[in-house]
Amino acid sequence: MAKHRLNKYERETILLTSEGDDAWDIYTFNTDLKNRLRKFAVQHPDLCRLKEENKELGSVSYIIQKSRVSIRLIAPYSEARRKAASEYAKKHRTIGRIQQGELAKTQDS
Repeated sequence: MAKHRLNKYERETILLTSEGDDAWDIYTFNTDLKNRLRKFAVQHPDLCRLKEENKELGSVSYIIQKSRVSIRLIAPYSEARRKAASEYAKKHRTIGRIQQGELAKTQDS
């Protein structure tokens, strides 16, 4: 049977739990997340297992121990931090090129 094609707004990722549960139910269409969950389940079957796979739609659902999942919120960089990171990258890109001999080659031309 051919896969039913969903648009990108229909391909959801849902993390479901309650305060009383000790596990997350993760439902996703995201290829990277599906691969990461599959690998983790193979390495740690006591912590993570495949609950359901819908091959027609391309989704999976995994049950994973709550302590194995972390949600990280990242604040936006301030203008000063963004500028400092840019300066650092420019400086180290030049040093890397010097170490590799690339800068000397371009200056000889």
